[in-house]
Amino acid sequence: MARKVGILGGTFNPIHLGHLTLALNALEELSLDSVVFIPSGISYMKKDVLDSSLRLEMVKLATCDNDRFSVSDIEILRTGNSYSYITLEELHEEYKDAELYFIVGADSFLNIDKWRCPGRIFRASSIAVMSRGDSTDDNLYRKSLEYKRVFNAKVFFIHAPIIDISSTQIRNMIKNGEPADKLLPPSVYKFIKDHKLYLKEPIDE
Repeated sequence: MARKVGILGGTFNPIHLGHLTLALNALEELSLDSVVFIPSGISYMKKDVLDSSLRLEMVKLATCDNDRFSVSDIEILRTGNSYSYITLEELHEEYKDAELYFIVGADSFLNIDKWRCPGRIFRASSIAVMSRGDSTDDNLYRKSLEYKRVFNAKVFFIHAPIIDISSTQIRNMIKNGEPADKLLPPSVYKFIKDHKLYLKEPIDE
């Protein structure tokens, strides 16, 4: 039986407990063998993001205690803009014996067809989307049917608990001197404090 590998990409600016919860639920619900975290490199959608080396280090700190988590710098090492279809196709070659599951949130899932080369994304991997357990799920289900019809997509739903955390919220809290330790892995919170990150005007993403 082929290995099942989850792919969780993002800016991770910073990585927080919501990201980790999503990955853990994907492991359990989809019976994945592992999840690879991929911090973004140069994003064509987001500007003025914290230096990639710092974000990469925070992801490593957040995931090092789970032997089913790993971190890839594939997008950080790439020159030029990072596009999901390129990353997934490269990973498809790297993990030849595995089935890839691209883990995304609801908002991203609803807009994948507007990303660069969406058909190539669906050919390179299955899509694992987080269900919110509310009326949004109807939109997700309808969109999944559309993707299956147009792109022959394989779509799976993850019923993760809703955790109302965003990286923007955390950056604002730190900039305003509010404690954000309950929203972050302890090692990541310490790294942020030690390096005095996010003390300037927060970046709206």
